[in-house]
Amino acid sequence: MSIRRKIIDYSRGINLNHFWRLYRWQKKIDKGICHDILTFMLSRCAYRHGGYIGPDTVMKGIPELPHGLQGIFISRYAEIGENCRIYQNVTIGEVNRKAPKIGDNCLIGAGAVIVGDIRIGNQVKIGAGAVVSMDVPDNCTVVSQPARILE
Repeated sequence: MSIRRKIIDYSRGINLNHFWRLYRWQKKIDKGICHDILTFMLSRCAYRHGGYIGPDTVMKGIPELPHGLQGIFISRYAEIGENCRIYQNVTIGEVNRKAPKIGDNCLIGAGAVIVGDIRIGNQVKIGAGAVVSMDVPDNCTVVSQPARILE
């Protein structure tokens, strides 16, 4: 990342370098008091940035968050693949302690909701405002309902 990009991210308040550093440390440490302290610090840091990432969330890589953690909720049971791009106000939620498994190179648009014990394939694009509660195969695009006028 260029110096210019770092300065812009810092000025916008979406610099998450500290958050990801804590996340990596927390994943390396066995359960115990140090793990609990790091989990606490992660939760506070995520809250300060306006989002939530569960303490047991599995992330294979650091996702790209163009708008920071603004309104993003990721369940503690979720799994996120590498090179995913997640926009603001996305919910990746659980049903009965089971959450989505999202593949690599996915794009999740603003306001999308992904819930349940489902699998999202690799290279999937989920459009803004879409609600996904079923499996999505690789290389697909999911969009929300078409707009309609109620009179």
